[in-house]
Amino acid sequence: QVQLVESGGGLVQAGGSLRLSCAASGLTFSNNGMGWFRQAPGKEREFVAAISWSGRSTYYADSVKDRFTISRDNAKNTVYLQMNSLKPEDTAVYYCAADANKRPSYNDYLKKLNAYDYWGQGTQVTVSS
Repeated sequence: QVQLVESGGGLVQAGGSLRLSCAASGLTFSNNGMGWFRQAPGKEREFVAAISWSGRSTYYADSVKDRFTISRDNAKNTVYLQMNSLKPEDTAVYYCAADANKRPSYNDYLKKLNAYDYWGQGTQVTVSS
């Protein structure tokens, strides 16, 4: 049974930082592309960042580029999202997701919601102004 468990969310002032973690179990983590998405109230879930199974390729939404960094530790079955210079518009529930298939290349594939087979329950991030 695959489980993705997010942690690290919370309340932070604008300009502050948070680091989200997503611990995976029940899959061969080193074979999985991983992604972070977010959903604000009344809005659709949107892509934030993704990382290839090897960690060599990363992808970001334009809105978070140069502020957020995605990374992974395959020895710990964990993917991270370091969020700096947070803005009120970053307020959302953040979800971790896993692509079940090991792929030779991704291009923009990992930016798509339907690229992912498994999802976590989400962690709330609130940025106050």
